[in-house]
Amino acid sequence: MTKHQKRLSVPKSWPVERKTDVFTVKAGAGPHGEDGVPLVVLLRDVLGYVDSKKEARYALSEDAILVNGQPINDERRPIGMFDILAFPGRGEYYRVFPDEGGRLSLTEIDEDAAGSRLGKIEGKQQVPGGDTQLTLHDGTNVVVDADSEYTPNDSIVVDNDDKSIVAHFPYEEGALVTAVSGNHGGKIGEIDTIEVTPGSGSNTVAVTTEDGEFETVEEYVVVIDENFTGDDESSENASGETASTEGDD
Repeated sequence: MTKHQKRLSVPKSWPVERKTDVFTVKAGAGPHGEDGVPLVVLLRDVLGYVDSKKEARYALSEDAILVNGQPINDERRPIGMFDILAFPGRGEYYRVFPDEGGRLSLTEIDEDAAGSRLGKIEGKQQVPGGDTQLTLHDGTNVVVDADSEYTPNDSIVVDNDDKSIVAHFPYEEGALVTAVSGNHGGKIGEIDTIEVTPGSGSNTVAVTTEDGEFETVEEYVVVIDENFTGDDESSENASGETASTEGDD
């Protein structure tokens, strides 16, 4: 299987320019599915901390970069929505957050906030022993008591060290949400109404923002807390600043 990825065909969520070079890095196996951005793309094209894959590999070998509290040794490790990227030596911490159009960006946060991450519950099932397993948007599984009041489309905050749940944001009318995909990606507002669609169709959500309102399917919204929006002025993106192609070493 080829290790090359054409820029023109990368997912819309990737923060890369599509017309500067032919190829970029292909994401390796891991969380977030095809939407996951290779770590080296963020290090090189967004933050500008490395100039090549070789430099990225060296930084990773020194355990200088943590993802969700864990050192990573694969520069192609997929990074996606709400992941925490930490550079302890620099004292810098970022949360991956959807920007305008659903494009992923890095929002700078403080060290305390970097100790946990947000996850949208996409599945819930009973496991042997009577407990309940929650499956999050990035594929993470969290086991909770059978009588816990978590439901699909809720959001939880998971501690990066012991994997405990430290906060729970129910999916309901009045909840604060961000759109993570579709035409309204990156917009933030409160749920006005949730309309249940009969049959197998997607439920629709009407959201009120500071500038108006929009409607989308519930798969495209994630419940958040106001602390997860970050400061727009501190967000990093790949606005025209790209570097090497995938073939660079």
